Amino acid sequence: MLNKYPLWKNLLIMAVLGIGLLYASPNLYRPDPAVQISGDSSGMEITAVQMNKLSAALDAQGIEHFGAEPGEDGRSGLVRLTHSDDQLRAQKVIQRALGDGYVVALNLASNTPKWLSDLGAEAMKLGLDLSGGVHFLLEVDTDSAIATRLEHYTTGIKKALREDRIRGLINLSEEGAIRGKFRTEEARDKALALIRKEYRELTAQRVDSKGEDAVFYMEAILSEAKRKEIEDYAVSQNLTTLRNRVNELGVSEPLVQRQGRNRIVVELPGIQDTAEAKRILGKTANLEFRLEARYDADASDREQFQFRNPGRGEPSAWLERDVVITGERVANAQASFDENGMPQVSITLDSEGGTMMHRVTRHNINRRLGVLFIERKSRTSYSTDEAGQEQVTRIPYDEKKIISLATIRDALGVQFRITGLDAPGEAAELALLLRAGALAAPIDFVEERTVGPSLGAENIEKGLLSVQIGLGLVAVFMVIYYRVFGVVSVIALAFNIVVMVGCMSLLGATLTLPGIAGIVLTVGMAVDANVLIFSRIREEIAAGQSPQQAINTGYGRAFVTIMDANITTLIVAVILYAVGTGPVRGFAVTLSLGIITSMFTAIMGTRAVVNLIYGGRRVTKLAI
Repeated sequence: MLNKYPLWKNLLIMAVLGIGLLYASPNLYRPDPAVQISGDSSGMEITAVQMNKLSAALDAQGIEHFGAEPGEDGRSGLVRLTHSDDQLRAQKVIQRALGDGYVVALNLASNTPKWLSDLGAEAMKLGLDLSGGVHFLLEVDTDSAIATRLEHYTTGIKKALREDRIRGLINLSEEGAIRGKFRTEEARDKALALIRKEYRELTAQRVDSKGEDAVFYMEAILSEAKRKEIEDYAVSQNLTTLRNRVNELGVSEPLVQRQGRNRIVVELPGIQDTAEAKRILGKTANLEFRLEARYDADASDREQFQFRNPGRGEPSAWLERDVVITGERVANAQASFDENGMPQVSITLDSEGGTMMHRVTRHNINRRLGVLFIERKSRTSYSTDEAGQEQVTRIPYDEKKIISLATIRDALGVQFRITGLDAPGEAAELALLLRAGALAAPIDFVEERTVGPSLGAENIEKGLLSVQIGLGLVAVFMVIYYRVFGVVSVIALAFNIVVMVGCMSLLGATLTLPGIAGIVLTVGMAVDANVLIFSRIREEIAAGQSPQQAINTGYGRAFVTIMDANITTLIVAVILYAVGTGPVRGFAVTLSLGIITSMFTAIMGTRAVVNLIYGGRRVTKLAI
């Protein structure tokens, strides 16, 4: 029978439309401005007592809020605010009330009903140019990178002088110069020759003895070219690492780019867990593997560190200053549990790291190997300026603590385990940070703010208005020109937008202003398909075919033309997504989804409605 769909096809169309409505519906619920609190470490808990404390602090400052409760996981808390303008002020109040050791970040709290969330339905993410997101300005501590490299040079020079039996005292000055003191001129000259041969990036020279008898000095400093190379490497490596960490967070359409000499901008549109993002991005989380120092070792060749887990029997231990390898040699890291059910991190090194680890451990069987965990933290101090305004100062510092000190039983290779962690969350976080890559230098948060619409609220309204006007004008034209068939196309067009929004929400795509342009273009393309079909039906009627036969032939013969036109456009959209960035990708995503959904609704959707109206009955004339 002509113009009758089988039951399965009608059910398929209804299912697609139903799923589209389901996953598009969360976009009707606007999120609340909020402030999210979490511990500086994944092992820290956020309790109701702490939430009551910060709620009282907000009340004292007259900041309207509600829903101050700890999260279900017990590791975070969320305070919803009545007004978005209060977010920054609330963040400062909460940070002072809780003190150091907590991450307080801006957020948008979802209002999607629980039954929808349980089905995986969440509101579509909006780009920074629509609803905003989080903007971080990070500063790379390049001085720390240079100081670390100089320490490695100092250690290497000491070792080389010992191997060549050149007696002298080598140390690193506060000004960043490697200085040597020798009893004979011959020893100094040999040391200078060795440094100039092995460390060409250092500029080594004699220094006057300042009137001292039988004392000879030398000094080696980094060249400006090498200093700039280290700084550029630190920023570039941190840029790559931050991009990897953002990818681990699963943020759509992020922006991570360099700004100036030593700063990095990170923008996270539509981020749902900004506290987690801030903690993950800001963690230095590097590792150093060092041998435990011998009791008879010289004081200048060893350092004392506290254990990260205070429950250990020994509060501290002495480690050698020489570093076996660092976290930069970690190729992969996975959190797991040991045979006793305690959290651990299984580490895989790269080939060079495995060779270095094997070389050191095979000659130090039965000695202990320490794993030093390095974090960049900050102390907060408050003061009042002359105008009576409160000033907040954050002083960064590096915290180095031992997380593991185990006896070497056999030579280690590319794979081994780190134990001694407090909680599974801490193990998972450490594995994530090591897997994403170690930071070459510490970073500090210079600025954090929510980013409002870049083109202003007026431009956003115009963007949405353009969709409404486009849809309205197309609807008027189609109804006037194609009558009943025009009404059918308008119904299909409305469902096309719903299905497209549902697909974007389901896939976690980010909608931007260029994305709205893609939706407007999709409206025109969807109607274009119906124009081809309806015009073909008119031609078939003019050629003498019956109405039922004209409908069937019109849809059948127009399908090939529609398919060709849409496939070529889809190829262009895929290319735009592949080579474009930011706004171009946003346009490409909505255009690609729009092409797919419009083909479904404009061909199958309208055909189903036309079948419902005209199919299975005798028709002498079509309203087209």
